[in-house]
Amino acid sequence: MTSRLSAASLGQLPRAVGRPAYDRRAVTTGIVHLGVGAFHRAHQAAIIDACLMVGQGGWGIVGASLRSPETRDALAPQDGLYTLAVREGEAETLSVIGSIQRVVVASEDPAGLLDVLTAPATRIVTLTVTEKAYLRRSDGSLDVDHADIRADIADRTRPRTIHGFIIEALARRIAAGIAPFTVLSCDNLPANGKAVRRVLADFAQRVDPSLAQFVRSELSRPSSMVDRIVPATTDADRERISAALGVADAWPVVTEPFCQWVVEDDFAMGRPDWEQFGVTMVDDVTPYEDMKLRLLNGAHSAIAYLGQLQGLETVADAFGNTVIRRFVEGLWRESIQTLPAGLDTAAYVGQLADRFSNTALKHRTAQIANDASQKLPQRIIAPALELLRSGREAAHLEIVVAAWIAAARARAPGAFADPLDEKLATAFAQGDVPAIFDTTGFAAGAEGRGDLAARIAALLSRIENEGVEATLAALHKDDVEK
Repeated sequence: MTSRLSAASLGQLPRAVGRPAYDRRAVTTGIVHLGVGAFHRAHQAAIIDACLMVGQGGWGIVGASLRSPETRDALAPQDGLYTLAVREGEAETLSVIGSIQRVVVASEDPAGLLDVLTAPATRIVTLTVTEKAYLRRSDGSLDVDHADIRADIADRTRPRTIHGFIIEALARRIAAGIAPFTVLSCDNLPANGKAVRRVLADFAQRVDPSLAQFVRSELSRPSSMVDRIVPATTDADRERISAALGVADAWPVVTEPFCQWVVEDDFAMGRPDWEQFGVTMVDDVTPYEDMKLRLLNGAHSAIAYLGQLQGLETVADAFGNTVIRRFVEGLWRESIQTLPAGLDTAAYVGQLADRFSNTALKHRTAQIANDASQKLPQRIIAPALELLRSGREAAHLEIVVAAWIAAARARAPGAFADPLDEKLATAFAQGDVPAIFDTTGFAAGAEGRGDLAARIAALLSRIENEGVEATLAALHKDDVEK
């Protein structure tokens, strides 16, 4: 197949394939997105595409890859176009998304990214980066000793980090009399707007204390909660989708029908009218965020590590295992006890069960297993401590942490990774749970920390001596007897 998806080839696509029904040349840039990966392209970019379809032409997206040119190199020959494949069971719906106008590679052209961030038309800067890209210490403050942070402070004209780019762009806008943009985090961090404010203010404090004060008190940085399962695109996906299009798409994205975005309504320079496309605007995103982190993300972590221990490749494979599914249902019952009243948790976990059972999504357990030291504190450690402090059981939550350690100890080279792997190597080798807690900063300074670590150590020993199935079966037996 020699023809490539592009503006010129849109007319060749089958009629069943959706495509932009607006003049992309008339769209202006209103959003700059840092971290233009598969999730952004299946979530925010698809929603903005729907906005452009109904005439909201001032919200085109310039995407930025902070390091790798891979996305730029795939999409540039396609004029920024790519296919969104929504899969459920045997059904697949294809739509070409046109909201991304171009992709820049920050490491290659930091000045170019600063220029678009500083442009008056840019009104929102969105983020979808990994937890580790925030470069936070265990207390949530900025790791000012990180080499990239030190480099950005020393030379503000060639940033490497999200902190360096955003703070320098804000400084230039203020100096030029251009209104500051809104910073909207779309990451799986609790209170991600507050997390952004803290690390940006910490960075700004070291370059301009007055700018730091602005960030703390005036910068619009609403929190948001995002939810859509987006597995990594495979070569088989590319081949299947390109065959259906009749032209080659180098980097389509595959996702599920479900899509959720809950956003606090605090935008300094306006925002798209995206409510008509399912976005929920709220005063406080926290209840939705906690429900998602603890019920979806927490269950994903459980499925990932139990699946890795059982040799199960995908979420659907693992959730289809009776023992693991029963465990996840018990995990949900525990975590729901830590959520505020008023949330329809029964409906939510029902949706999750359907989503996890979607065999069309090849969501790999190894992909989800990455970066546990950054993810487990919000998803698992915090609710476990809440339950223990109130005198309730947290055995399912505790097993998730034990399963992570067991899976990390048993993994083959390259199976999954953690940013603290090097520091954790000795503790992993020895199965030393208190040392793992110390290195990761899990529950640092929290009441009940030592008891939680001891309980997890006992479960780790049981998993490794009796096996994961026997451990989970014993837990279920205890649940039945209670």
